[in-house]
Amino acid sequence: MGENANYRICSRCIMDTSDPAIYFDAAGVCSNCHAFDELRARRHMPDDRGERIINTFVENAKRDGRGKDYDCVVGVSGGVDSSYVLYRTKQLGLRPLAVHFDCGWDSELAVKNIENLVKLLDVDLFTWVVDWEEMRDLQVAFFRSGVSNADIPTDHALVASLYAVSARHGVRWIVSGSNVVTESLIPSSWGYSSSDLRHLRAIQGRFGTMKLSRYPQMGFTKRYLWYRFVHQIRMFRLLDYLPYVKADVMEFLKKDLGWRDYGGKHHESRFTRFYQTYYLPTRFGFDKRRAHLSNLVVSGQMTRDEALREMDEPAIAPNEVAELKEYVLKKLGLSDAEFAQIMAEPIRRSEDFPNNQWLYGIKARIFPKLQALGISP
Repeated sequence: MGENANYRICSRCIMDTSDPAIYFDAAGVCSNCHAFDELRARRHMPDDRGERIINTFVENAKRDGRGKDYDCVVGVSGGVDSSYVLYRTKQLGLRPLAVHFDCGWDSELAVKNIENLVKLLDVDLFTWVVDWEEMRDLQVAFFRSGVSNADIPTDHALVASLYAVSARHGVRWIVSGSNVVTESLIPSSWGYSSSDLRHLRAIQGRFGTMKLSRYPQMGFTKRYLWYRFVHQIRMFRLLDYLPYVKADVMEFLKKDLGWRDYGGKHHESRFTRFYQTYYLPTRFGFDKRRAHLSNLVVSGQMTRDEALREMDEPAIAPNEVAELKEYVLKKLGLSDAEFAQIMAEPIRRSEDFPNNQWLYGIKARIFPKLQALGISP
């Protein structure tokens, strides 16, 4: 009764008090909505401004790619955003190298979607296959740590591998599928940045059993100084400069490129599917669908009522839960008893471990100001 009495939900999106840091204005609109509006006003330009920025990017990428095999690198997971970015990059007349980070959890459908896409678009594909023993050990360490973002091992290595491959081929541009309109409304209280290498190493050092020697790693200095100024690599978020309606893009990918849906955001990875549909709701009490759907609501791609109705449906069919859990635990080498013990351990904040949050805080304050002055850090 007490918890229900304190429950609130946003009057605009469907974010609620499962985000412990949420607050509401006098109209009942939540802090996540206001943060989204500020970010969209600053970064989303699906108009003449965006077209000019894209044209400048294409000119620069072609110039920087002269005499090389590729103009840019595009990370592909088999998901909607990255698949569409690879298509649009090719349509812009660029020569992309598709890079896939195989973390050991790809669904068969994801593999087929990627293979089909690069074949139809006539794009070279490089697949970075992670050292499985190191990856397994790191993922178990994150489970044991009690922090909510157990998907950091995949997210960190994915970006690190893109920069490493770009540097190896002398490519100066990475085209990212990250975008404002479908994936920026994620409460910071629900996780922690995957960029913080100090945080990742601290958790591995305390809960892991081996040294990470082949797992791709990239700290602040390596990304923003070494890669940026020595290798002159920049990341371009193409979708922020295009009209981007996810439902329309999905229909296009299915009809024109033979792409098949996974039934959920990031479900191309079996681990992420387990993490989002079972682990987070069961252990931490929040459902990331709420944020994903809210993002579509505030960007005008879904009504609030539609989002609420979708939340009424289970994130995963009940008959699939046991099968998915059994698969994940077996692959990680965990018994039911060991996983039950993990689920019973105290929940910890990422800030409880050594981190460089202060450094990324400075970046978050300074970089937008530099970009406003025409300086691209």
